[in-house]
Amino acid sequence: MATATNQRIGRRERQRERRLELPLSKFKFRLLQNPLPPVEYLPPEQIEELHEASMQILEDIGMDFYDAEALAALEKAGARVDHKAQHAWLDRGLVMETVANAPDFFTVRARNPAHHVKIGKNFITFLPMGGMAYVSSLDMERRTGTQAHTENFIKLSQMCNMLHVGGGGLAAQDVHVSVRHLRQAYAVYTLTDKVAGGSSHGRVMPQDAINMAKIVYGDDFDGDPVLFGNVNASSPLRYDERMLGGMITFAHAKQAMIVTPFILAGAMSPISIASAMAQQNAEALAGIALIQLINPGAPVVYGGFTTNTDMKTGSPAFGTPEGAWALLVGAQLARRYHLPYRGSGSLCSSNVPDAQAAYETMWTMWPAVMAHTNVVMHSLGWLENGLTVSYEKYILDLESLAMFHHFLEGFTINKETLALDMIAEVGPGGHHFGTPHTQTRYQTEFYEPIVHSRIGYENWVVNGAQDAVQRANAIWKTLLAQYEPPYLDPGVEEGLREYAQRRERELEGIDLYTG
Repeated sequence: MATATNQRIGRRERQRERRLELPLSKFKFRLLQNPLPPVEYLPPEQIEELHEASMQILEDIGMDFYDAEALAALEKAGARVDHKAQHAWLDRGLVMETVANAPDFFTVRARNPAHHVKIGKNFITFLPMGGMAYVSSLDMERRTGTQAHTENFIKLSQMCNMLHVGGGGLAAQDVHVSVRHLRQAYAVYTLTDKVAGGSSHGRVMPQDAINMAKIVYGDDFDGDPVLFGNVNASSPLRYDERMLGGMITFAHAKQAMIVTPFILAGAMSPISIASAMAQQNAEALAGIALIQLINPGAPVVYGGFTTNTDMKTGSPAFGTPEGAWALLVGAQLARRYHLPYRGSGSLCSSNVPDAQAAYETMWTMWPAVMAHTNVVMHSLGWLENGLTVSYEKYILDLESLAMFHHFLEGFTINKETLALDMIAEVGPGGHHFGTPHTQTRYQTEFYEPIVHSRIGYENWVVNGAQDAVQRANAIWKTLLAQYEPPYLDPGVEEGLREYAQRRERELEGIDLYTG
């Protein structure tokens, strides 16, 4: 009898193991809200100390702005400007008055209205990784990213409903830098119908992104934003012409811009996290203030990307306690100014998707979620301090996103879920496997893993003894094999293709950052 029971259990476990490789159709796209109060890591008086220090930085030390239009806008608003040095000192009154014009909540539209996202309040939006130069998987050693790999990750972003934004995350090294943004935009619009990111460096690339968005959205372009951009301050205390060009171009078009100082404490700021946070706050507020001077009410997100430097190597250190502090406190600062907040999710320093990658990722993702981060960039796939995206880690991190979706949904307490009648019926010493309450709920009540395995050791061995990375390898291949592109009007597709091809001919060999 025991042997027959064990055989039945083994069959069920093997059947369940096979189901893990099927598409993720059971996960429907939905906006995610955090019902929990945000973690307030610092008391209000210490947040005010950081604010005061930031105001002193902007007033007494100032920042470089390598753009004539930016300097002119700051000077017109009352900032003290040295045009020759390309430097400005910003009075706190100017900063706070202009930052107050930024909306605390906005919607970014997708090509498919069912995929619009809401930014701010307690909404969490998960974005794919971005900017990687290399790609890796179990099937190949680390190598430079290509357009083909970029398109693979765009397809995965379309199929994985835990992600809210479409994108490929790679800088395709087989495409010339002068036209790479055109290939990326065309791929995003044709391979996904989710919210699109837009190249936001310099003035040429952002304008191309805006022009291609107008082909997709037409006369409806002037409503809520349809593009997400991200810029980084050239810390310490500087915005270069590439970042300012993107900020100004997106501001004129009223598209959403994430303003993110990238600070490694001990390298781009003093080594103490308190000083790094004060500097991050000053740089972020200066950029946001400039955008509001260019176009009051333009949607912006306060970005934080502060962590510590590994003092043995000089490299970034991700997934650290110091990075967790920065995520939590950055969110507090953003709330102080009534701004949506951007953090990051799957950051790690590991070179492969191993245990180090897993726990460093959790030391990033959990603080990001509990801080009420509204825009979680690099939510999956990140390896090697952001140099590499891994197909397998993409899927492993996807499991984490799915679990957060389930966790934040919470559970209901009522007469039906308390099931006191079932407790009374079974009584002491029985079991609940066969009760009506269990039988009607067993397929939907609990989170069912995508990658994780819970089968016993013997059956795990019979099924090939695969670890999580090997199972993830099979899943991303299955997803790509079953990918189907979302509908796009043929006229729109033709317009995008013709625009991209024409601009490729025009931009060949041009310096996009100063053109």
